[in-house]
Amino acid sequence: MKLPILPLLTATLLGLSVAGCTTKGAKIETDPMVTGSVSAAPQSSAGSYLKTKELAQAWAQKPGDETIGIAYADALTKLGQQDAAMDILKSVSVAHANDAVVQGTIGKQLLAANRPGEAVTVLERGVASKQADWKTYSALGSAYDQQGQYELARTQYNKALALQPGSISVQNNLGMSFALQGKLPEAEKVMRMALAQPGSAAVPRVRQNLALIIGLQGRFEEARKIAAADLPPDQVDKNLAYLQQMLAKPNTWAELSKENTTN
Repeated sequence: MKLPILPLLTATLLGLSVAGCTTKGAKIETDPMVTGSVSAAPQSSAGSYLKTKELAQAWAQKPGDETIGIAYADALTKLGQQDAAMDILKSVSVAHANDAVVQGTIGKQLLAANRPGEAVTVLERGVASKQADWKTYSALGSAYDQQGQYELARTQYNKALALQPGSISVQNNLGMSFALQGKLPEAEKVMRMALAQPGSAAVPRVRQNLALIIGLQGRFEEARKIAAADLPPDQVDKNLAYLQQMLAKPNTWAELSKENTTN
């Protein structure tokens, strides 16, 4: 039986994501459409409760309204009521099934809320309209990746790149799709192409993902040099020590290598 690469990658990405809070002069982004991002913590205040109450009343008067619904869901999320927020978003999605913008917006929020199955349903409606933007295609790719449908995911990323050539965030997701499937050489090639693009806020995240992919191939010193561009030395050491520990487990790397050469 082949060892799934997903748990190893997910655990390691979590460590890199936390480390991103202490980068050297470069802030690693927290876009939910980029692999390894961190969601904001719920916020609550008297003002937030009042605003949510007003939006609830407006929603009751105009159920299905996209502007009110999206604002209401956002307010509920900030209060930590994520399930209720997602129910509102799905209601808006159904009410505007042919609106690509609405489907894309809601699909991305469902994806950010770690509901890839529901996100796929909404985002597929969005791209079916043929009016979706590149971010919607990329979000659908991310949703497919989270469900292990890597070939479908990469088809969507390529559609996104056709609309937005050279997008670093899409190339990052494309590279991580290969990595999640255990195709590390292909993942490394795509990540290096992403880093060759003109700079953006996504560069530190992509660089750390490249370091991860190189580390997974056992090239730890090379991975260290790449990771050190954004992280302090102690955090780089912790990340690589964790990665080495994972790869040192019985049969882990042998199985990963076997998967890379047989797929």
